[in-house]
Amino acid sequence: MHKTSVYLTSEEIARLAALADREGTSQAGVIRRAIRLYEPERKGDRNFALIGVADGPGGSIADVPEGELLEGFGG
Repeated sequence: MHKTSVYLTSEEIARLAALADREGTSQAGVIRRAIRLYEPERKGDRNFALIGVADGPGGSIADVPEGELLEGFGG
């Protein structure tokens, strides 16, 4: 095992202490269990190719000359 440090707010410290007391384990045990059970939140489908809109040139806007981008905006 390796030692690490974590900065917690007063509220988080109180919650951690209460959870450890309720579970009859150490605060480190609560943190290790939380890490093992952690699942990141899904942000939705990031595969934009599935949207079905693929008629564009496929290039990057960074490749378009600045003057062309500013057309119609008084540039």
